[in-house]
Amino acid sequence: MRGNLFAVAVDLVVLTVRDGALCVLLRERTAPPFAGEPALPGGFVQAREDLLDAASRELAEIGLAIEGHHLEQLASYAAPDRDPRGRVLTVGHLALVPDLPEPPGEGAWTPVEKAGDLAFDHSRILADGVERARAKLEYTTLAAAFCPAEFTISQLRRVYEAVWSTEPDPRNFSRKVTSTPGFLVPTGEKVSSGRGRPGQLFRRGPATALHPPMLRDHAGLPA
Repeated sequence: MRGNLFAVAVDLVVLTVRDGALCVLLRERTAPPFAGEPALPGGFVQAREDLLDAASRELAEIGLAIEGHHLEQLASYAAPDRDPRGRVLTVGHLALVPDLPEPPGEGAWTPVEKAGDLAFDHSRILADGVERARAKLEYTTLAAAFCPAEFTISQLRRVYEAVWSTEPDPRNFSRKVTSTPGFLVPTGEKVSSGRGRPGQLFRRGPATALHPPMLRDHAGLPA
């Protein structure tokens, strides 16, 4: 990389909810620069490869298949000094996935609040990804992307609790999500958690937007 040439890379903020905490997929860099430091998964875009294909390939290389999960472009980052190797423009991507096993390759789920300082400008990219996810949950039905194929209202509520770091009122929350057309589709099945009445199972419906939105700074949530 010399002169005014740019290299193009992708970096991925992959978020999930595990044990009640919002977690991000991190890996330890094995080569300079920043060898031994935690970083987001990512790498350079190959010739004749578009950005989303590059993002999916990078995840597949560490053993995480993104097919069927939510993946979107986040933002571009091109500060002159963001990579000591030269001018590198990276396109951040955001993926929202249900609780998955630890990747068989290099990578581990880490609570966002314990991520610490990351290599390159990955701390900024992570912060942008988390804020995007928090905002998406206000206006869209993407919270269900963190859930398994079938889930209860309580499981869905715990997603909002983890992502927003708040506790929505259970009754108002249940009323909101079940009254929003197309948000949830009942499966007709129930599951018992061992306490109280069995919970009804739902799957994600076709709706993509919430009207009115659920605002994170309103603890009771709008009806």
